[in-house]
Amino acid sequence: MTSSLDDAKPLAPGLYLVATPIGNLEDITLRALRVLKSVDKIACEDTRQTIKLLNHFGIKAPMVSYHLHNERSRAEELVAELKSGARIAIVSDAGMPGIADPGGEIASAAIAAGLPVFPVPGANAALSALIASGLGTESFAFRGFLPSKSGERKSLLETLRGEMLSASTPATQIFYETPHRIVDALTDVEAVFGAEHRIALARELTKLHEEFLRGSVSEVRAVIAKRDSLRGEMVLLLSGEIAATAVTSGSVYQAVRALMQAEGLEEKDALKRVAKERGIGKSEAYREWQRRR
Repeated sequence: MTSSLDDAKPLAPGLYLVATPIGNLEDITLRALRVLKSVDKIACEDTRQTIKLLNHFGIKAPMVSYHLHNERSRAEELVAELKSGARIAIVSDAGMPGIADPGGEIASAAIAAGLPVFPVPGANAALSALIASGLGTESFAFRGFLPSKSGERKSLLETLRGEMLSASTPATQIFYETPHRIVDALTDVEAVFGAEHRIALARELTKLHEEFLRGSVSEVRAVIAKRDSLRGEMVLLLSGEIAATAVTSGSVYQAVRALMQAEGLEEKDALKRVAKERGIGKSEAYREWQRRR
């Protein structure tokens, strides 16, 4: 057992990466509260959001902005203060700093300068969604946000499917997504992975209207598409297990690329097999392949 969090030992100098609630304020940890009360400064993704949390718990500490647009310059300032013995906490609007939020730049800079960096664990949307998704948890990959444009999104998904087919262990794929893009994203997932591919969609995690939709991508997409409006942050999870039929579904380009990546086939051999499986001529398959390259 470690020492009590309530002891009077002063907080050591260094950088503290503090996880904050993703919705339910009860998810703040006792250690996080102690750290936030003890640091010399709190660097926030958005001071307007963080002040709500601090006021709720009666914490009074100087704040400074630390976000995507000033991350590099602010990191230099904070490292200079850390070198002088400061105790600085980094918080994002919600969840773990550095996970699809600012935090990685300052952590790397502090480590490079030989300064202590302390993780203060807590709530995280990706992991919270994963453990309640019903999908595999032994192996998983967090991918951040999907591209906003359909062409780029499909290209990424096609590459990802090829990697998953060649992987020795199925890994659940985790993405963050926004309400206004989710239907289009699910449409592209269905086109690349097939209508029956298993997914889970988590929305409003830890909040009053928390929701999980689980099933095939076509089933979940149909449910979402019927709704007049959607709100809240979303986590999209794709099963790492791809049915054998999925290799021959989708476009010729997708099927050829999947075979080349999964089995290491040469382009000519992959085209020949796809043409045979689909009952089309090799020249027709080659033309479609060339159009997408």
